[in-house]
Amino acid sequence: MTRIQHPLELLAPAKNADFGIEAIKHGADAVYIGGPSFGARYGAGNDVAEIERLCDFAHRYRAKVFVALNTILQDDELEPARQLAWQLYAAGTDALIVQDMGLLEMDLPPIQLHASTQTDIRNPEKARFLQDAGFSQIVLARECSLKEIVSIASQTTVALEYFVHGALCVAYSGQCYISHAHTGRSANRGECSQACRLPYTLVDDKGKTITENQHLLSMKDNNQTENLLELARAGVSSFKIEGRLKDLSYVKNITAHYRQLLDGIIAENPEFSRASSGRSSFTFTPQPDKTFNRGYTDYFAGGRQDDIGAFDSPAFVGELIGEVAEIGDGWIAVNTDQTFHNGDGVCFYDAHGEVAGMRINRAEGNKLFPAELPEDLTAGATLFRNRDQAFERALEKDSAERRIAVKPVLAESEDGLALTLTDEDGVTATVNWKIGAKSAWQLAQNPEPAMARLAENLGKFGNTMFVAEAVELKLSQPWFLPVSAINALRREAAEQLEAARLASHPRPPRAAPAANPVPYPQDELTYLGNVFNAKARQFYEKHGVRLIAEAYEAGQEKGMVSLMITRHCLRYSFNLCPKEVKHLKPDPMTLINGSEKLILKFDCKACEMHVVGKMKKGVKLNLGTIRPA
Repeated sequence: MTRIQHPLELLAPAKNADFGIEAIKHGADAVYIGGPSFGARYGAGNDVAEIERLCDFAHRYRAKVFVALNTILQDDELEPARQLAWQLYAAGTDALIVQDMGLLEMDLPPIQLHASTQTDIRNPEKARFLQDAGFSQIVLARECSLKEIVSIASQTTVALEYFVHGALCVAYSGQCYISHAHTGRSANRGECSQACRLPYTLVDDKGKTITENQHLLSMKDNNQTENLLELARAGVSSFKIEGRLKDLSYVKNITAHYRQLLDGIIAENPEFSRASSGRSSFTFTPQPDKTFNRGYTDYFAGGRQDDIGAFDSPAFVGELIGEVAEIGDGWIAVNTDQTFHNGDGVCFYDAHGEVAGMRINRAEGNKLFPAELPEDLTAGATLFRNRDQAFERALEKDSAERRIAVKPVLAESEDGLALTLTDEDGVTATVNWKIGAKSAWQLAQNPEPAMARLAENLGKFGNTMFVAEAVELKLSQPWFLPVSAINALRREAAEQLEAARLASHPRPPRAAPAANPVPYPQDELTYLGNVFNAKARQFYEKHGVRLIAEAYEAGQEKGMVSLMITRHCLRYSFNLCPKEVKHLKPDPMTLINGSEKLILKFDCKACEMHVVGKMKKGVKLNLGTIRPA
């Protein structure tokens, strides 16, 4: 199947409209944001008016706004969700990110649909099905390798989206029920309690302790910096940054980092192009190590590898800065060539293996005066910096500009002058200045300097979104033209061009479902299908599924089942993999956190680990937090 080459889209997270605007300034081609309800990140909701404000800004740059409508829905939530979809469409939203297939059985607006990461797309069959169902873009599972992406791309034409940076869910997205089983807070409804970040003790089937008090389900953070070109060549067209709950400095720093990398790829590879307009410039040098992370991994992009887990701590340890050389009365000296600033945050691992931090009140060279000196800090301890005050201060200010290139042409008309601005997308605006009969026009006394000043003034776009290319003057004579009149002409033309860009934003069309769609890849769905309403059941029945179980969140007691399915394998992590060590068997193991026990079972054929448990007594689904605002 021949694929259409897509431009390379940098997709950034937006906690709110202001964060989204900054992401676009820092180079995002698109942003994704939560609406007032039904978005799978509790605490990251925004009212429709704010989304409309974000769309108005984004569309000036041909950037897009995607809204997450990606929780699973109860029957009584379907109609409010449908109404919200229409409100978001009216506000200018370019696409809806959807998990619940029940929505596809309803009267939705003609808006593009993207399949959420919770739809768990790991193979060509699932990808092709979603393409045929009417999705225009699909988010591949974070676990997909480059080889698997090539396979999916070769059998589909739908746009492929892939996470390139940020926190990693250890489970296949949409396939984790620990939070609901233990707390009633469903990850598929935006309220994950993050059991994966807790410390556990690992015990084998004979009761022998393998390791104690480690964060065995906590992954390092995703970083595909080194794989971007390979991902693009494999078929990825949307490069997604995780983080709708992250702070603004993260959004600025990481967006700018990937903008520069993708621009470099596009410059050197003519088969790729930008997905939006304008160029961003920054007042800082992007440095991913400076922003919250648990250490970095490219996960399974190149296949299974060691050291993908952040077992020691789920906290941000930061960059290595050196060792404690000496400890004095309220101060420490550090053996390092790093420069420190007042307000820096540094940390170390204490005797219990926990991360302990301190804030630096004053820095004098390599002599640091913490606000409080930890008692268990010793000489020789390794120090890390998890807050670089100077870097954070730089990001607190205006740190980027994004400008659209325009070609100004000033030409004579029958009774005056016309200024035409043509931007890099071919959008034009023309403003006329009626002067009267040319016989009354005045010539400039010093023609060459006058024409130079005229061109200079026509190219001064100041704080607008535009930057001028070479100005063209189509004048029969070096006329004297008042600076105030030329400035007014330029300002009016810029305002008209900005309005024209907004009015002509090409909203992406809704893809029509295939006339003869492929059937769903399975004819039976367990609770793992996340079918939570009658419309979703109707959708899957229409596409060939015979037996459909209710979603785990429906509350029926299911006993001991897989509460998490993951490609991360603790047998592999501790050199106990039967594929690597011939005499070993994939016997179950147990994870223990206090009184909590989870059984680990290993599917070596699929190379997966299943975390097995059951719903706690008395746990009920928390429904109150995603009701329509």
